[in-house]
Amino acid sequence: MTFTVAVVGRPNVGKSTLFNRLAGKRLALVDDTPGVTRDRREADGKLFDLTFRLVDTAGLEEADHASLASRMREQSQRAVEEADVVLFMLDARAGITPSDELFADELRKSDRPVIVLTNKCEGSAGEAGFYEAYELGLGEPVAFSGEHGHGIDELYDRLHAIHEAWREAHDAEDVEADSEEAGQDVVQLAVVGRPNVGKSTLINRLLGEDRLLTGPEAGLTRDAIRVDWHHKGQPMRLVDTAGQRRRARVQDKLEQLAVQDALHAINFAHVVALVADATEGLDRQDLHIAQSVIEEGRALVVVVNKIDAVADADAALRAVRDRLKTSLPQVRGVPVVSLSGLTGRNVETLLDAVLRAYKIWTTKVATPDLNQWLSEVTASHPPPRGRYGKRIRFKYITQPKARPPTFTLFCSQPTEVPGSYTRYLENELRHDFDLPGTPIRFIYKRPKNPYA
Repeated sequence: MTFTVAVVGRPNVGKSTLFNRLAGKRLALVDDTPGVTRDRREADGKLFDLTFRLVDTAGLEEADHASLASRMREQSQRAVEEADVVLFMLDARAGITPSDELFADELRKSDRPVIVLTNKCEGSAGEAGFYEAYELGLGEPVAFSGEHGHGIDELYDRLHAIHEAWREAHDAEDVEADSEEAGQDVVQLAVVGRPNVGKSTLINRLLGEDRLLTGPEAGLTRDAIRVDWHHKGQPMRLVDTAGQRRRARVQDKLEQLAVQDALHAINFAHVVALVADATEGLDRQDLHIAQSVIEEGRALVVVVNKIDAVADADAALRAVRDRLKTSLPQVRGVPVVSLSGLTGRNVETLLDAVLRAYKIWTTKVATPDLNQWLSEVTASHPPPRGRYGKRIRFKYITQPKARPPTFTLFCSQPTEVPGSYTRYLENELRHDFDLPGTPIRFIYKRPKNPYA
């Protein structure tokens, strides 16, 4: 069991600013535009010696049932139901609005402890709003400033008291089980792709719940949303990212921030699932995203989604594999998984492919095996001649690290090894040690001369 804190309130009252402060990182997108946050975003929070699971939510708004705002509100209400304490944030400078009163009434009906934070209380401009907050009937508010940290001590005192009561109410064995689980390696899986290819729908299908906001509108996801999960006993962290369009088409500031957040998720992922639309195949933007994943050294799995929407699924898969073979020859054997996130068809095969890709990405080969392999491949296909007509001589090879597999080759002329011979070595290495699809890096060095 993990103590969970949810941050709720109207749009643009400073929820994401508080989330970033308690998380200790700039995780949530922050902008003056109302409604930047749409999905529930989770992170590990810390306030002095107090640790907890922190949940940022979309702004609470009154809206029609079928609208996007209504679906966002449902996500926020679900976060309240799953939380152990709710931080209800108000804008002290704007005062108490009818929406604040309506949402306060809903929180009073819930059985969750509520702490009212009157944000933006620095200076005298927020004093009137602070005293108005008493009228909500949710206890004594905390005069707060998420931007400057004012009131953080009082927030800690309130949270600490609720946390102690929560600890007494829960079994100590559950806490110990969580600590043991925390020691396992967590596979970081980022789900990327163009807008409206079904990334959030796919993750919801994997989790078996409507965890992420979905709909017909393109570009719903803005933040990179992280969800902790297990598959066959393996802890995983699924990261849903914003759709990435061509750079020339990205004009809006929020979209630029969302794309940067998606690229950041790729940088810290172990495996990246590139989701493509089966009805459209792989286009230039898909290949550009795949190229950035490979250059970053991450394991790649290509997901052909909406396979139920094409008449000839086999032809669509052949087209994707042919495009990968011609456009990304440097990573032969990238796994391709066809599925339908909407109906659940073949979805269970995706995570098996991800775990296999992760295993290959973390492979380490013994040095004796590598050197035996090097002598065989160089004898079969001798290296070319380098400068002044002297043939390049390879001495030995080691693997200093994995993630991705990186090999250091010591040779007589490191700067003279042509790219074609590097590709030959890479292809042979993939074939002989079963390393399909993963990025492989070679580092050429000259061995030290013991007589120099």
